[in-house]
Amino acid sequence: MEDTLIILNPAAKGEKAARFEEKIQQLTNGTAIRLTRKAGDAQEIAREAVANGCRSIVAAGGDGTINEVVNGIGESGVTLGVLPIGTMNVLAAEISLPMRDLAACWRIITEGHRRQVDLAKANERFFVQLAGVGLDAQVVRETDLEFRKNFGPLSYVVSVAQIAARKPPVLQIERPGFEPTTGSFVLIGNGRYYGGPFHVFGDAAMDDGLLDVLIFHDLGYLDIVRYTQSLLFGGLSKLSNVDYFQTPSLRVSSAEEVPVEVDGEVDFDVPVVFAIAPTKLNVYAPVK
Repeated sequence: MEDTLIILNPAAKGEKAARFEEKIQQLTNGTAIRLTRKAGDAQEIAREAVANGCRSIVAAGGDGTINEVVNGIGESGVTLGVLPIGTMNVLAAEISLPMRDLAACWRIITEGHRRQVDLAKANERFFVQLAGVGLDAQVVRETDLEFRKNFGPLSYVVSVAQIAARKPPVLQIERPGFEPTTGSFVLIGNGRYYGGPFHVFGDAAMDDGLLDVLIFHDLGYLDIVRYTQSLLFGGLSKLSNVDYFQTPSLRVSSAEEVPVEVDGEVDFDVPVVFAIAPTKLNVYAPVK
C-alpha cells in the first residue's frame, strides 16, 4: 500500500519476533516496515511519518505500541491500522478485529473501511481505550515487563495480591456540574473493555464524546477480591461503593504521589485532567 507505514514492535512476542516480522513482510507484500527498539520509538517513527506525508500508519503490536503510534499521529487525521500481536489487544477487541487472523486484519486495512473514534487525553497524552489512577497503575508500574510478556493478564493478578494490603491513596475527583468527591481508585474508559475481554464500562461507546468513569471508594483487600470477581462477571458498576457515570472531562488529584496509566502503560503521577480531544481518530475497522 502506498503512503502506508507499518510500525512493528518486535518485543510484542519476545522470541517469536523474527517469525512475526517475516510473516508480516510476506502478508503485506512490500509495504514499508519500521521496527522499534525501545520505548518511545513507535511514537517518534509515527510522528516522522506524518510529517513526511504518510496517510496510514499500522501499529503491529499490543496496546502499548498502539498508544505510542496514536500519540505520534495526534490530531493529524492520519488513519490508524492495527495488526494485533501483543500481550494485550483491548482496542482490537473493541473494534471487532479478528484477533487470531492477521491476514483478515490486513484485508480490513487494504479494503480501506474507516470508522471514527473519540481521541481521549490524559494531560497531554492521547489514549484511545482506557486509563486508570491508583491501583491498576500501581500494578502496571510494579509488574515486571518480562513477567507480563510470559504470563499476560495473570501477571497483573499476582501483582494485585502483592500490593493489596497497602493503604490506598485518597483521590480528589472533580467533574463539570458536580460537587467534588473522593475515592481510592479511578478507572476511565473510552470503550467498553478493560484488561482484555472484560466488559466493564456498560454504557460506553467510542464515538459518543464522553468518558466512562468508575470511582471506587474504601478500597481494601476484601474489596479487591470482590472487585476482581465482579470484573470477571461484568458487575462492577452495580457495587454499592462504586460510582459509574459519563462525563466529557475529569480532574483527579491527590496530596500523595499516585501513578496514572494510559492504555496499559504508566506515564506520570497525578494531578491529571482527562478530556475528549476536539478531533476524532480515523481507524481501519470491519464494516458493522
